Amino acid sequence: MKIKTLCAMTIVMSLLSLNLHAQQSADHRDHQSEAQRHEGVNERGDYAMGFTHEKTTHHFRLASDGGAIEVVANDPTDTASLDQIRMHLTHISKLFKEGNFNLPMLIHGETPPGVQTMIRLKSDISYEFENLDRGARVRIATSNAEAIEAIHEFLRYQIRDHKTGDPLEVQKS
Repeated sequence: MKIKTLCAMTIVMSLLSLNLHAQQSADHRDHQSEAQRHEGVNERGDYAMGFTHEKTTHHFRLASDGGAIEVVANDPTDTASLDQIRMHLTHISKLFKEGNFNLPMLIHGETPPGVQTMIRLKSDISYEFENLDRGARVRIATSNAEAIEAIHEFLRYQIRDHKTGDPLEVQKS
């Protein structure tokens, strides 16, 4: 009886060990897959935006009436990146006003959450381009509660996918 119990325990322990190893392997694959996805987002973003993520910093801000997309040059003397940032965000503000979100879909390889609602409610949302000292901002605003929620979904997705570390909630000014 003791030998059967010992064998059964050995089998159970072996199965648990195999399960743990399989989970660790899956976690490693998921981490590699996530790293590859992030690398793809950066590569497609560099191509679509016309400037490199290595010389610039993105921020996505949530506000009570919408939020903002901000990009700045890391080096204040990098006028080439500054010019490209301003050209890109000017273009983005015009495209988004028209309900055209093809660039975010290209960069991320999928339609970000909130986009369909933002397209449907495009006449309720304003997209205002603003120069910043080292870059630019697109301020996104609305008084429509459904549109605000969609904008927040879109910006949270950007924060996560670009790994900016920006707050996922509206911050008090």
